[in-house]
Amino acid sequence: MSPTSDLEIQAFVAGAFRRHPAGWGTSHNVAAGRCRRCVEMFATWRSKQVRHGRAFAHILEAWLVIFAFLAVPAVAEEKIDVPDQPIRFGITPAIVHDQYGVLDDWRAYLERKLQRHVEFVSRNSYRETIDLVRQRRLDFAWVSTYPYAYLERRRYARLLAVPLYQGRPYYRAYLIVPASDTQTQSLLDLEGKVFAYADLYSNTGYVVPRFVLRQAGKDENRFFRKTFFTSSHRKVIVAVAEGLADGGSIDSFVWDTVARIQPELTARTRIVTRSEEYGFPPIVASAGVDKKEAAAMRAVLTGMSGDEEGRSLLRQLNIDGFIPGSPKLYESVTRLPYAVGDL
Repeated sequence: MSPTSDLEIQAFVAGAFRRHPAGWGTSHNVAAGRCRRCVEMFATWRSKQVRHGRAFAHILEAWLVIFAFLAVPAVAEEKIDVPDQPIRFGITPAIVHDQYGVLDDWRAYLERKLQRHVEFVSRNSYRETIDLVRQRRLDFAWVSTYPYAYLERRRYARLLAVPLYQGRPYYRAYLIVPASDTQTQSLLDLEGKVFAYADLYSNTGYVVPRFVLRQAGKDENRFFRKTFFTSSHRKVIVAVAEGLADGGSIDSFVWDTVARIQPELTARTRIVTRSEEYGFPPIVASAGVDKKEAAAMRAVLTGMSGDEEGRSLLRQLNIDGFIPGSPKLYESVTRLPYAVGDL
């Protein structure tokens, strides 16, 4: 039955929408004649226009506008499904990542600030982290100073930010012995003894003591009766405290941090000597990270000291903040591996 009044016309159009085979909001083009039913309905309605005058035309045009409007969003709302790739942030034993759960809180903080998923990737070997950066499987990494020199020299990574420790961007190597050893006064007193290294790619835990021996005219490969690697600075402390090693060389930052959170462990060791200062283990950006993304990460890191949550995290990390830093901080570090032929 054809509609004969304004109310019947409205009911007819509404019913046609409900009966449309593709349903409401379907993307189609009435004007181009791509929907046969709509074209037929349109022709029928136009024929009624002669009998029902301008009122019919106005109602019909209003419904056609609504119909066209409903068809547009279905196209406009189509989106390309691009997965949100997380930021992969490498962590090495350059920090005490096995001692407390601050990394979870730090990750959540970075995610809120960057509006990106962040994934911390912890490795116990410096070489593993170096390889991940080299292969561009990490975006950022907190590395020791020697891995930084290695990566930067080969253009695998660039300096992003440097931590401030006790107000300055420096740290030292500590030579430690068991607390019961009150005789040792220098590294040279440990000739023929057992010595613990942290990692083959550690500045303070490997390169520095070998450099000291080389400077003293000693053969660093034969000086000790036995050497072994512990894979982390904290484990060097444990090895010396337990009497498994007669001495070891470690990162001053790690020793100081462990002394704060586990004083009973460091109390079983004694610091014999402190080296000169070196640039603090930095955070680097992989060569594959674009400048905009690197700048965003640097801004968040250097801004941590500016808000309470950031300051709380910095206290847990036992640092004062981050600065952009300069490669010049690491000039003395890059000279050491050359001196012992390890870079």
